[in-house]
Amino acid sequence: MVATALSTDLYELTMMAGYHAAGLTIPATFELSVRALPPTRSFLVAAGLEQVLEYMETLRFRPGDIDYLRGLPNLQGVRPEFFDEYLPRFRFSGEVWAVPEGTPVFPPEPLLSVTAPLPEAQVVETALMAWIMFQTSVASRAVRIVDAASGRPVIEFGARRAHGVEAGLLAARAAFLAGCDGTSFVEAGRRFGIPLAGTMGHSWVLAFSDEASAFGSYAGVFGERAVLLLDTYDTLTAAKRVTTSGLRPDAVRLDSGDIVSLSRAVREILDAAGLHATRIFATGDLDEWRIAEIVTAGAPVDAFGVGTALSTSSDAPALGGVYKLVEVERAGATTGIMKFSPGKHTLPGRKQVWRVVRGGTAIEDVIALADDAGPSGARPLLTRVLKDGKREVPTPPMHEVRARCRAAVAELPHDVRRLHQPRGYPVQLSDTLKTMIDRLAKRKR
Repeated sequence: MVATALSTDLYELTMMAGYHAAGLTIPATFELSVRALPPTRSFLVAAGLEQVLEYMETLRFRPGDIDYLRGLPNLQGVRPEFFDEYLPRFRFSGEVWAVPEGTPVFPPEPLLSVTAPLPEAQVVETALMAWIMFQTSVASRAVRIVDAASGRPVIEFGARRAHGVEAGLLAARAAFLAGCDGTSFVEAGRRFGIPLAGTMGHSWVLAFSDEASAFGSYAGVFGERAVLLLDTYDTLTAAKRVTTSGLRPDAVRLDSGDIVSLSRAVREILDAAGLHATRIFATGDLDEWRIAEIVTAGAPVDAFGVGTALSTSSDAPALGGVYKLVEVERAGATTGIMKFSPGKHTLPGRKQVWRVVRGGTAIEDVIALADDAGPSGARPLLTRVLKDGKREVPTPPMHEVRARCRAAVAELPHDVRRLHQPRGYPVQLSDTLKTMIDRLAKRKR
């Protein structure tokens, strides 16, 4: 699916038309953030920015889009010049500040800030939230899974379980930038330069009259690059067939059963036959908890393939992302805007997030107004990535994003990153931001 100007919710377009009619093309700032961490997360990893920037640079209302909108009953009260003049000339002309992909973040920090004429900043909401929240969900889980594997490669295998082909493509991207070593999804390999990996399916073995023939035929095509699936019938019998057939596959795959005990038994069989270089690859409904158990048990598993847990972020499939107006220009002056809804309040003003690092370890973040000076020795997380509707910096290669993510996650305290009972990470508000909140709260009363 290719995103278009109609890749948005109807209310974005009705508000856009309303802003136009009211002459509200004033500069405004919206920020995208997450209200709270899911119960199974102690931090998030920002992802999805690349798709956002591609979209905003090329956002146009094509003649067919405009004709469709003109015919909608919901827009019948809109003046003709909105369709005849405004939409054909529409371009995103504002600026975007964002946390670089691969950066650990914590609620309620803004992941992204959009400043533009009000209709422009409003209409992009749906697409921005969809791309960033989904890929952030996947990347945040991928980091946990990779960490649980303790240095063993993790391959993303989830395209077939994803909620559509585009979701599978972007899940592979997010998983790779967060530390996975490859993907089984070929289009992701082509599109993003992600290393590809794969084995054989049970259907290959079942298509032959016997297992030995299936293994021999596959190895005959792929030689020492072959990865043979052992559990179609009986795992240990299959391992012995590999050794007695004289095959020397790159790896064998275990996809069911007790991975710990089976991997030990298979390792013994392979080693006894001199196949010390043949690796054991484990798959089958794995997640960070199961992988941690396998690693802790000392099982001789060399690599893991993870599907559903990654491509659907199954334990926390949706983040409570919000895209809220935080600042507008009125009578030539910028004004902080704050929502006071119970449980859904927002923080006013355009902001910056400062990360305080000491001795190579992050100790706290401070959310401040954009013009505030940061704490001594702190570094800003948000950087300008789009100005006047055009990119400020070229797209970084995926391997650079991946390396940056690894370094940034390693900077977090270990007790914040651990799977079991992680410690919360402190996020503070600056004094000037607190003062603005107090002032707006008094006005409300």
